[in-house]
Amino acid sequence: MTHERVAVVGIGQTKHKKRRDDLSIAGLVREAARRALDDARMTWSDIDAVVIGKAPDIFEGVMKPELYLSDALGGAGKPVFRVHTAGSVGGSTAVVASHLISSRVHRRVLAVAWEKQSEGNAQFGLGGGKSGSIGAGGAFAPWIRAYIRKSGAPEHIGWQVAVKDRQNALRNEYAHLQLKDISIDKVRESPMMWDPLHFLESCPSSDGAGAIVLTDEAGGDAAAADGRAPAWVLGTSMRSEPSSFNGRDPIRPQAGVDCAWDVYRQAGITDPRRQIDVAELYVPFSWYEPMWLEGHDIAPVGEGWKMVDRGETAFDGDFPVNPSGGVLSSNPIGASGMLRFLEAALQVRGTAGEHQVDGARVALAQAYGAAAQYFAMWAVGTDKP
Repeated sequence: MTHERVAVVGIGQTKHKKRRDDLSIAGLVREAARRALDDARMTWSDIDAVVIGKAPDIFEGVMKPELYLSDALGGAGKPVFRVHTAGSVGGSTAVVASHLISSRVHRRVLAVAWEKQSEGNAQFGLGGGKSGSIGAGGAFAPWIRAYIRKSGAPEHIGWQVAVKDRQNALRNEYAHLQLKDISIDKVRESPMMWDPLHFLESCPSSDGAGAIVLTDEAGGDAAAADGRAPAWVLGTSMRSEPSSFNGRDPIRPQAGVDCAWDVYRQAGITDPRRQIDVAELYVPFSWYEPMWLEGHDIAPVGEGWKMVDRGETAFDGDFPVNPSGGVLSSNPIGASGMLRFLEAALQVRGTAGEHQVDGARVALAQAYGAAAQYFAMWAVGTDKP
């Protein structure tokens, strides 16, 4: 039996900020969900099932929030699924929602992911409930140093990515950080957090939510006939591996390589560098842009930093990465992966506004989590597969 085609017909997100104290968690997720429903020209009653994703419950101290959020998301009397795959969870949420349709279990699914970091303590959570945690940056810094040593990348590459993504964020009204005076000098002179990562090479702590409405082929065709271009899902994948084992390469995890090529195979992509028009990659620390370009075989090993240095990943480059500003500009952890996925869909729908990449017809989205061990990816396109 062939799988059902899947289309993204509704997209919504909140304004991402350091503190959204104007809304509860329920209000935050409802804001994103209602915007997605409005975009899809649907109401709560049109939805068959809801998929919810967020980072670990300990981050905010609210256990099993999906139970109390069912009413806020129109889930009463409907299947409500909770997804958790560490930092990649927003992407995994979108993938799980798409599978409910591709397997013909449901026809219309709402997927929502969020985080309200202002009401919790992610550092405490990352430390397993202990104070004095080194944080995510402290965990990734040794691998970044290893990448720099192996590739021979110059130190300004990280600064260059940080400036690029913050400049891109100025085109995105929903982005948290709006740093109009960002510059290489400012990044270089910002405090050192975890060598080689400076403060301005690191992601912020954000409150925010993102949501998408997915439908089957008939729903996608109906949206297209109504003049609302859908984003067609060309391929999805999730992969994981243990955080440590003999021979593991944390710079280019095999799970990330396998995840990417599974998506490429489904989407008919044999040359990702040439066949993908734009990518939204999960880059919470600036050096992960060249690392994931290599980790997903967009660039040869040791060559990712050269793409950055040549300006190829800039907004006006020939392979734009994170035109939305990315995780370096907005980081509601549970939703950060979802934002990558919905931003990719916005691009191929031609509805990304000021950060729309001209001619984008195939987009790649990626999210990773924990010790660079959980991966979720999808490719979406303008044309129905």
